[in-house]
Amino acid sequence: MSEIHCSKALLDDGWSSDVLFSVRDGRISAITTGAPAPASAAKISGVALPGMPNVHSHAFQRAMAGLTEVHGPEDDNFWTWREVMYRFLAQMTPDDIEAVAALAYVEMLEAGFTAVGEFHYLHNAPDGARYADPAETAARIVAAAATTGIGLTLLPCFYAHGGCGGQPPSRGQARFLSDLDSFAVLMDASRTHIGRLPGARLGIAPHSLRAVAAEELDALVCNYTAGPVHIHAAEQVREVDECIAWSGARPVQWLLENMQLDQRWCLIHCTHMTAGEIAGLARSGAVAGLCPITESNLGDGTFAAVEYERAEGRYSVGTDSNVRISVNEELRTLEYSQRLRDQKRNRLGGGHASTGSRIFETARKGGAQALGLGEAGLSVGQSADIVVLDDAHPALVSRDGDALLDAWIFGAGNVVHDVFAGGVHVVVNGRHVRRDDVSRRYAAMLHRLLGRV
Repeated sequence: MSEIHCSKALLDDGWSSDVLFSVRDGRISAITTGAPAPASAAKISGVALPGMPNVHSHAFQRAMAGLTEVHGPEDDNFWTWREVMYRFLAQMTPDDIEAVAALAYVEMLEAGFTAVGEFHYLHNAPDGARYADPAETAARIVAAAATTGIGLTLLPCFYAHGGCGGQPPSRGQARFLSDLDSFAVLMDASRTHIGRLPGARLGIAPHSLRAVAAEELDALVCNYTAGPVHIHAAEQVREVDECIAWSGARPVQWLLENMQLDQRWCLIHCTHMTAGEIAGLARSGAVAGLCPITESNLGDGTFAAVEYERAEGRYSVGTDSNVRISVNEELRTLEYSQRLRDQKRNRLGGGHASTGSRIFETARKGGAQALGLGEAGLSVGQSADIVVLDDAHPALVSRDGDALLDAWIFGAGNVVHDVFAGGVHVVVNGRHVRRDDVSRRYAAMLHRLLGRV
């Protein structure tokens, strides 16, 4: 057993001072408030928060950050970006995938994400051939999580087609492809790999209605009855139009009408929804997985967060393309997108006195549901995922209670000082304990990779 003492902490039942966490086997075994720090405890001066789940990551795309910010065609959009991404990933080896994933996970932990949902679709060799181990690249994701200490929900992606209605895949999609039989083999091998990582979870990720036929989606949900189900939906207008042309229904509408959406499901993006889809998704109990920084970077559009919140919908945040990894910036971008759209302020407060507190707690709880983490939070029995903000930072000085969350989300850069993941002290004084080794490996990989692209 170990002990962690924090000067302030946001517990499940509210803010407390001088909080002593007792940790056994990676979980909080006891919490004492108003307690002096015993000599045996790790004494951390700062503001302790529950770790934020990162609901949606494509780790390999971290290596592309900043490489697509060059003016292209006049209608430069997600689809032109995707072609660049395909050329980039065609060069990556399993070693490269592990190196970039490790750096992404280091940065996530330094930012305050303590668990990640890895929507993993780089299964095959560049020519589409299977590796000898069909889960070779999934094993590299597991290795990166083990190196860094981040909690992992592995979501192997099923990808079979190049467009709605079973259109043939493009050459650039060769690394993603499976059929139901080969995906079953992939899942079995992935289960073996994550079995070596304590606390890791396994779900499935049917990529989208562009990439998965209706009968395949039915089979996947029937075959894999445990664990989360994540799927991209309605990210771009063109995707919506293609789905209507194929089925007569919009993507979220089709899912609501044809699948039994429930708390296992997380629909990623949902950028373009009608009022009926907003209400239906909220009623289903599924989570909307929002990626505000990536959606802004790609020009996807603005999620109807105000309307969705009023319908009591559940949402979470993810880093998706990993162009920028930051908990508070994801939350800030989400709120600011609504302010820009509506030309009003404090759009997601929901009548709550603190906008920051409201969006932090909503995203945290939605993320825990979407990654299969249970309740999470700082309470007895939960994983000891503790993020400590530097309360001596100018942005947080003289703040208390929920005002600390408002100051962090809307007025600060990265003020994460320490992070415990499963009780292990993985970030100390703002730096991951493995950052130097991971960064050197990443730099060597990127020098080679950019020489090939």
